[in-house]
Amino acid sequence: MNVHEYQAKALFREFGVAVPDGELATTPEEAERAAKSLGTPIVVVKAQVHAGGRGKGGGVKLAKSATEAKTAASEILGMTLHTPQTPPEGKLVRKVYVEAGSNIEKEYYLAVLFDRAAEKFALVASTEGGMEIEVVAEATPDKILTTLIEPNVGLRDYQIRDLGFRLGLDPDQVKKFVPFVRGLFNLYLDKDCSQVEINPLVLTAEGDLYALDGKLNFDDNALYRHPEIAALRDPDEEDERERAANEIDLAYVGLDGSIGCMVNGAGLAMATLDMIHYCGGTPANFLDAGGGADKEKVKQAFKLILTDDNVKAILVNIFGGIVRCDLIAEGVVAAAADLGVGVPLVVRLQGTMATEGRAILAQSDLNITPAETLKEAGELVVAAVKGAA
Repeated sequence: MNVHEYQAKALFREFGVAVPDGELATTPEEAERAAKSLGTPIVVVKAQVHAGGRGKGGGVKLAKSATEAKTAASEILGMTLHTPQTPPEGKLVRKVYVEAGSNIEKEYYLAVLFDRAAEKFALVASTEGGMEIEVVAEATPDKILTTLIEPNVGLRDYQIRDLGFRLGLDPDQVKKFVPFVRGLFNLYLDKDCSQVEINPLVLTAEGDLYALDGKLNFDDNALYRHPEIAALRDPDEEDERERAANEIDLAYVGLDGSIGCMVNGAGLAMATLDMIHYCGGTPANFLDAGGGADKEKVKQAFKLILTDDNVKAILVNIFGGIVRCDLIAEGVVAAAADLGVGVPLVVRLQGTMATEGRAILAQSDLNITPAETLKEAGELVVAAVKGAA
């Protein structure tokens, strides 16, 4: 789960991570009042969408007066923002964050994440703040500084000091850097974040450190422990199908292909997508119905898949472990009949009660193509799409 910049900065404040003053606005008039309230010579008006690179798309503007802030907000609010991180159709801007300007002397990058290869937490920093960190990592990997943290030991102040000096901070600045990073790491742990990122972290001419931007990602599986974080979810920023899937406990991610997929188990789902590509097709979605899939859940999964007009065929790939294949077959038949599935349907059932499940499919009056192996299923569904074309 992602949150907006203004929400991330509210959490930063809660954990003692310094941020410039700012106020949220949903109208140009509110932006004007916010700029007056902040009382600084310069304010920054920022589009609030779940995407980076907002400045490149015209979603970040400087204003030297409250009147200019109102004008900037009127230009940003209601615009469809296109950045390298937005979907092709862009993101509609519904609110802006008006923030006090900062007297920037130097920009840095700072993040807290989990290094799965090392099985440790990691502080990742760079002197190349404000730039796309992926570009920096590829072009100048020596400028990416990483400090690994033992989960059983925790972050130590000497590690923060060492990182600060490696970034080129002087002793007085390092003294401020220690509580700054400590607060960021505490936020990461306490709120079950999957990533905390500041880009840029700025050093002002006055010698202060501020998080000028903030990006927080939270572990969806831990949200039950944090209702206050779950309440920050913005439905307007989520794919409608992904939101609907979340409400009925389905894992769904929309893709840009033509073959709808319904699979049980994330690993099998990934293998299914790989096989579709291998056979020359393109998947329209990732959909994991989970181990507890039943007739109703199968029907809901079909509904989700069929909301995508690009779907030209559907592949159902089920391994019966916890779930019984005969129950899945009943769900497929019921869903196909009730929803009037008009695209080719390829079904592969293996595992518990698979023979009985195949018999149910064979006895139906529906145009269902059975498959035995994953490769055969991939070849059949790709052929079905080409035939339909």
